[in-house]
Amino acid sequence: MKKNILERYDRSDDGYVAVDVYASKVEELYEDFDKQAPYHRKDLDEELVTYLLDCVREIGRVDFVIRISLDAIPSAELQERIRTSLRKFFIYQRELESASMQRLLKKSLLYFLAGIVLLFVSLWLPTAIAPDSRRLVYRRVLDEGVTIAAWVSIWESLSNLMFNYWPAKQRIKLNSRIAGAEVRFESHPGMRR
Repeated sequence: MKKNILERYDRSDDGYVAVDVYASKVEELYEDFDKQAPYHRKDLDEELVTYLLDCVREIGRVDFVIRISLDAIPSAELQERIRTSLRKFFIYQRELESASMQRLLKKSLLYFLAGIVLLFVSLWLPTAIAPDSRRLVYRRVLDEGVTIAAWVSIWESLSNLMFNYWPAKQRIKLNSRIAGAEVRFESHPGMRR
């Protein structure tokens, strides 16, 4: 199946999978809201970012280049600014994802530790509180409540790791791969992304 997916992509002259981006002009690669900012500080167009992430996710570990086709090839200086802006944008996205993953790990650790403490408290409570027939129901409710809270806390910690950690790690890898990709320019008058 992977081979079929790769057949959807063109290859560069040197054999790399080409992730093609078509635009009539450079401005179409960037968001409209920061028109006055220089290219190295602009945010990339959201559709372009989604497209690049989807393509790199789809091709997997295969080496690739980003091939930007414009009506006219920009100057060497502008090409370098575009390369720099692409690299910086995806490095920034990677750093945001890394910070989010660090917060997730800290939160998971706190939930786990809280769960362990509550579990020990739930085991200690029955021996610490003297049995009294008038308070037996309250004591059992307290014991069971603390035990349930302990397991919920431990489960929350484990589910964060199982269901959120690995996707975040994959997004970090995708952003790193795009940030490190070679960007080439071609001229294709009249073609659109």
